[in-house]
Amino acid sequence: MSVPAPGRAVLAVGVDVGGTHVKAGLVDAQGRVTSEARRRTPVRTAAPATVEDLVVEVVQELLQQVPSDVRDLVPVGVGAAGFVDADRGRVVFAPHLSWRDEPLRDALTARLGRPVVLDNDAHAAAWAEHRFGAAQGESHLVVLTLGTGIGGAILTHGRLQRGRHGLAGEFGHQQVVPGGLRCECGNQGCWEQYASGRALARLAREVLRVGGPPAAALRAGPDGDVTGEHVWRAARDGDPSSRRILAEVGRWLGAGLAGVVGSLDPGTVVIGGGVSLAGDLLLDPARETLAGTLVGRGHRPVPPVLAARLGQRAGLVGAADLARHPDGAASPHRAGSG
Repeated sequence: MSVPAPGRAVLAVGVDVGGTHVKAGLVDAQGRVTSEARRRTPVRTAAPATVEDLVVEVVQELLQQVPSDVRDLVPVGVGAAGFVDADRGRVVFAPHLSWRDEPLRDALTARLGRPVVLDNDAHAAAWAEHRFGAAQGESHLVVLTLGTGIGGAILTHGRLQRGRHGLAGEFGHQQVVPGGLRCECGNQGCWEQYASGRALARLAREVLRVGGPPAAALRAGPDGDVTGEHVWRAARDGDPSSRRILAEVGRWLGAGLAGVVGSLDPGTVVIGGGVSLAGDLLLDPARETLAGTLVGRGHRPVPPVLAARLGQRAGLVGAADLARHPDGAASPHRAGSG
């Protein structure tokens, strides 16, 4: 089987395995998605092989759309929602999935008959925004992905920083409230319990439980529950209660960002993931809180906090491009220049 040199493949498959959905796409060398496939992620108690089966299914579905004479040349990249080891072969721990020390790269390579590049999903999203999105040209970057939880990634001098054990960027599990809400990671008071899609849904359910006029505009799903998406959609439609919930989550986002920015001094912060689709209704309170609580404020630059440009496709676009550039360092020419 012929394998393309890094950076040379015209098309690559990228897969973003999140706590809610498995999203995949065929992506060209300029970061354009030419075709997509999507599945619902199984519940957390599902066997690891169940998620693996879905990944194989969406990859094979997309490969069937590639001409047979070049199909073997298409690399595959996977961004997994969990802690990926330094060798990028195993998912050590996934808070929202059942993966525990799961040898995902080798399992997928064997089943797909081609090399698979594995990385953390937030690293993949950050790489996409650096290469093709909101942070092109930024050498020092922090990216947060707000979905079911909070993922994070760091780029320094244009390279992904994975840390000694591959686990850098797990900002969502820093403790912001000692003894606070219990997190699926096993700890209490994690940042993602206060500034994620799950936090939006929890606050909305509290409003619904109290009842009255503020709850009337919150649109619950078919099963009667409410999700973070219901909240930000209602907020964009002008619902005051939903806007207050978004503002509260935005302030928690800004408070956590003050610690991240104080520690890493990035030139830009990019916020992605499904919750970021709320836009400035979420980001303005975050920016205000960051500027008001950052250590040394008034004597140091406050980095811009930008919405991700690639939206919910960032993870799959980044995973596909990492299949071409597995070391997380592209050639110095501007992305998309050919």
